[in-house]
Amino acid sequence: MRREYPSPHSRRHRHSQKDEKHLSSKNSVKHNWGIENTASIKEDKEAKRAKRNKEIALNKEKPNFELSGALAKETNTYRGIVLKYAEPPEARVPKKRWRLYPFKGDESLKPLHLHRQSAYLIGRQRRFCDIELLHPSISKQHAVYQYRSVPKQGEEARRVIRPYIIDLNSANGTYLNNQQIEPQRYYELQERDVLKFGFSSREFVLLHEKSKDSDNEDGAD
Repeated sequence: MRREYPSPHSRRHRHSQKDEKHLSSKNSVKHNWGIENTASIKEDKEAKRAKRNKEIALNKEKPNFELSGALAKETNTYRGIVLKYAEPPEARVPKKRWRLYPFKGDESLKPLHLHRQSAYLIGRQRRFCDIELLHPSISKQHAVYQYRSVPKQGEEARRVIRPYIIDLNSANGTYLNNQQIEPQRYYELQERDVLKFGFSSREFVLLHEKSKDSDNEDGAD
């Protein structure tokens, strides 16, 4: 009995059909995986976006308990220099025209008018301090002359604006009536009080326009 064998052409045809089916199946899997993967990436992006929007909303609603710009050292700067001091909430510009009268030995120097602003930074830092003192014993930011609104003694409901001095942890100290004051504490000043800074021989006498012993110079107000 004669055995018939399939022709090479028919074998190639069957193999070709199998390859096409396999390739088609493979492409279908790849296509489906691509769709699923794209959908997964899209969902992941949307989830991240939703999470970010939620965080932004929460941050807007949250109260900020961080230090304010006035108190934080990193932000409390002027012309790129970190300030050692920030004015208190009760800082006020005075109505009374206070003046500091400098004396170098017996020599009287030009008075300093201290009524145009609420605080004056005293120190050796050029082009930065309000009252610049060049003696080498004086720190760059040595002390602050500060006006504060405080309750009047015996009349809590009434407030008055009084001058104060505060030492900024200076290297060689601030002196009130020849007594060194503690750093980082306000000391109320009275008419005719004498201030000294570091080892400088200069004395600063505090007077105002109505002081009996002050001169009658009006100055530039």
